Amino acid sequence: EVTVMESGGGSVETGGSLTLSCVTTGLNVSSVKMSWLRLPPGKSLEWVSRINSDGALKWYADSVKGRFTISRDHAKNSVYLQMASLKLEDAAMYYCAIGGYADSNTPPEPSRERTWGRGTQVTVSS
Repeated sequence: EVTVMESGGGSVETGGSLTLSCVTTGLNVSSVKMSWLRLPPGKSLEWVSRINSDGALKWYADSVKGRFTISRDHAKNSVYLQMASLKLEDAAMYYCAIGGYADSNTPPEPSRERTWGRGTQVTVSS
């Protein structure tokens, strides 16, 4: 059974940093793209970043470019999202998903399929 689980969320002040982790079980994800998406309060789901299977290619939403870094560790079946210089508008529930999402194919809300995690909350305060 495939599971996706995020961790690492928390509360930080503006300008602070957090690193989110996503571990998958039941599926070797080393050959697939992985993505991070977020659901800000009162808004639709937003694509944040994705990484290709070997980790060599990374894509970011303009809103996080230069501040967030996606990476993966095949040995740990994990993907990470390092977030720096956090802004109030980064506050959201962050989701990890198996697959290559982008602005063009981001659903309006998080999927309940097993290829998505349940999310980890990031709160940013001034």
